[in-house]
Amino acid sequence: MTSTPTPENGSGKSPVAVLAAAVGAMIGTIRHARSQPRRVDDIPGVNDFRRRSVRRRPVVLVHGTWCSAYDTWHTMAPALVERGFPVFALDYGHRRGYDTTNVFNMVGGADIAESARELAGFVERVVAVTGSDTVDLVGHSQGGTVAHQYLKFNGGSNANDPSRNRVRSLVTLGATNHGTTYGNKQIVGAVAEKFGFPVVGTTDATVGPSYAQQLFGSPFIAALNEHGDTVPGVRYTVVATKFDTVSTPPKATFLEPGEGAVVTNLWLQDVAPDSTAGHMELTTDRAAVEIVLTALDEDRKRRQLG
Repeated sequence: MTSTPTPENGSGKSPVAVLAAAVGAMIGTIRHARSQPRRVDDIPGVNDFRRRSVRRRPVVLVHGTWCSAYDTWHTMAPALVERGFPVFALDYGHRRGYDTTNVFNMVGGADIAESARELAGFVERVVAVTGSDTVDLVGHSQGGTVAHQYLKFNGGSNANDPSRNRVRSLVTLGATNHGTTYGNKQIVGAVAEKFGFPVVGTTDATVGPSYAQQLFGSPFIAALNEHGDTVPGVRYTVVATKFDTVSTPPKATFLEPGEGAVVTNLWLQDVAPDSTAGHMELTTDRAAVEIVLTALDEDRKRRQLG
């Protein structure tokens, strides 16, 4: 940041007042989420845990912060099922036991490292019932960050032999790969902290630590990317939209390929120039869905190349 925010932030309101408005909007999001009780298992073809052999590599869908698997993937999942993929999706990151954080029990609210371990266990269930040694992951927003944590620290990759990676490819949509400023909320929160309002402690307690962990420059993000953005043996497709106001700045989602990894960074507008899809629309926008299908459809790519 090149300038110091003033107490009024140019809006005539104090930082605490602005933050209070943001918290009010957050509570509205919570109420909306709780008014949508449908489960991702309600989507035909998703989370079929009957033991069987599959012809195509399973796809595991990883939602973002405070938005359930059903709300995130109700468009993407049927498109993948129709294309013949075995599709699985989990709701991760709820409050556990007597945890003193995430008292609102928001989906995706838990510590990201804990959520990555949850993802690891889910993937092992998938490979056990499908007989596939590998999976592909699709992550939206925090889901991409959880996937990166899993790849680097929780068994998603094999540093000694990348051919034995559990994950073959990862597609991320508006992922907070390098952190986010949440639009102007990070700067507002920083000023509010200076005024004595415990922003991080409050968000940790109410909606969980994942919110603050995704902030640009957070210790979690620094540790996640300390040894590079990628792991060997994984093909990454990274999608951003220029109209993202949640994972900001939008280009911060792009990855730098390390040794043995293949990275394709894409603006949605490179594929659909007229698209004004925002952060949440990345999982429902027709062009974004097609990008995911193409990235995962190796047979189709071979036909296009051949």
